[in-house]
Amino acid sequence: MLNRRILRIKVFKTLYSSELKGNSSLAEAEAQLESSCEATRDLYLFMLGVVSPLTAIAAEKIAAVRNKFNPTEDERNPNTRFADNALAGLLDSDPDFQKIYKKKKFSWEPYDLFLRKIYASVITKEYYARYMASSGPSLKEDCLLFRHIFEEEFTDSEEMSQILESMSIYWGEDLPYSLTYVCKTLDSLGKGNRWSLPPLYLSETRKGDDTEDDRLFARNLLRAAYLNYGKYGEIVAGSVSNWDNDRIVSTDMCLIILGMAEAVAFPTIPVKVTINEYVEISKYFGTPKSKLFVNGILDRTIQRLSSEGKITKSGKGLL
Repeated sequence: MLNRRILRIKVFKTLYSSELKGNSSLAEAEAQLESSCEATRDLYLFMLGVVSPLTAIAAEKIAAVRNKFNPTEDERNPNTRFADNALAGLLDSDPDFQKIYKKKKFSWEPYDLFLRKIYASVITKEYYARYMASSGPSLKEDCLLFRHIFEEEFTDSEEMSQILESMSIYWGEDLPYSLTYVCKTLDSLGKGNRWSLPPLYLSETRKGDDTEDDRLFARNLLRAAYLNYGKYGEIVAGSVSNWDNDRIVSTDMCLIILGMAEAVAFPTIPVKVTINEYVEISKYFGTPKSKLFVNGILDRTIQRLSSEGKITKSGKGLL
């Protein structure tokens, strides 16, 4: 589930948090990293669990209309396609999904008002009208409908972000990535496949003796940066004319130190890949000038470490 870019971001956040606190041990930082990684999959589970309560709201609305004192013909015979969608039944009857969802003690019940707002928005959309007008039940179309709902109703919802931040300190920025896997799951279920819990690390999906363990990659990257933070920080400060550590943006310093640690600790990862990864991450977590700063200083410090024999790569074209 977690790719190397996401793992680098999680290591960065953990290292940055540790440095801000100033008194976190390596063991505490490693535990925080583990929790952060697991939280992304937890969020995936929580969001996938919204299918049933949204469906229940639709069924409740239909029942309320039918029970009116003098319902119209259309109200007595409403379109129940959404309320009867097969996806909700599929997840509700899946023992594996239900077991882990209940084990996590997830529930959308406290956010019923928010879901009603989502439902009210859904039924006004063109994708919903097309779905309701199509003929015959179709699990594939049910999954496609919910794909639209996740992509268009949840992704940029400020209220959703506030709910997630109140539930977990790790969930605030994980929603887009978790929803990517929710949509992949919907595509798979729409093809008739059974639900299965995604592996937490992508390396778990690959076989072969040459497969590098992503969990170890993240843990060893954090360890290499944590243990060498002061030493690498001095090198960074010495590489910038008329600057010292206190004047360098803390997020930039953290990203550069991570890049140096990765270049030293992982002989099979090309230097260009390392630099490009942290430059890309700096676009989201740094200042407008961070991209150029991180790129220039990281390139300079890695060249220095290479000239001192502290960086060795085991394949061609890795430097």
